[in-house]
Amino acid sequence: MARFLTVEELCSRRHFDREIVSLGVRWYESYKLSYRDLVAMMGERGLTMAHTTIMRWEQHYSPEFQKRWRRFARTVGGSWRMDETYVRVKGEWTYLYRAVDKAGQTVDFFLSRNRDVNAAKAFLRKAMKGQRIPTKITLDAYAASHRAVSDLKQSCELPQRVLVRTSKYLNNMIEQDHRRIKQRLRPMLGLKSYRTAVVVIGGIELAEKIKKGQFKIGKLGGRKATMPELWQAALAA
Repeated sequence: MARFLTVEELCSRRHFDREIVSLGVRWYESYKLSYRDLVAMMGERGLTMAHTTIMRWEQHYSPEFQKRWRRFARTVGGSWRMDETYVRVKGEWTYLYRAVDKAGQTVDFFLSRNRDVNAAKAFLRKAMKGQRIPTKITLDAYAASHRAVSDLKQSCELPQRVLVRTSKYLNNMIEQDHRRIKQRLRPMLGLKSYRTAVVVIGGIELAEKIKKGQFKIGKLGGRKATMPELWQAALAA
């Protein structure tokens, strides 16, 4: 298995200290702040930087931070609620596929330019690669999602025993969970490219998973550890 670079190695060529870099990324992903909001907050602490600096940190370090946290992830439940919502990228609407289990724990996400059978299958394949095979999948009435599940069963990527349901009441949970992501995206004033959108949404999903307690924090300092301490422990491990 390839060795992870340490945070010091990742940040070795940066002008700012590694703790400032991780702080900027964590705040951006966790709170309803723009890059310029963060620049103002850093300025109050005697740190002068451009908003593009924090933007570059987010794009460069967020994927690396997500990989490190993934090592401590808990397995989600087998009953999934799957749905898609709209996200504007470069002035155009794209489709954000997401799923949570019956306890509200985030399963995965997938950003697609299209809302069709192939997009739904791509999302399910990605979700199953990172999690357990579901036992139940609750969908809305959109036919393409049902067709995607049927196709995956025919190709044996999903077991035939997986129960597929349509329930507006049960899917209220995922629709409510979409709001967490969309409320965080709103202050960003639009995502400028598809690649940028995937990185940023991945970081926001990470922050939400941490808030939901989806990681094993025993080795990171336990429940008494503060959020900065948990982040530093996860990145240093």
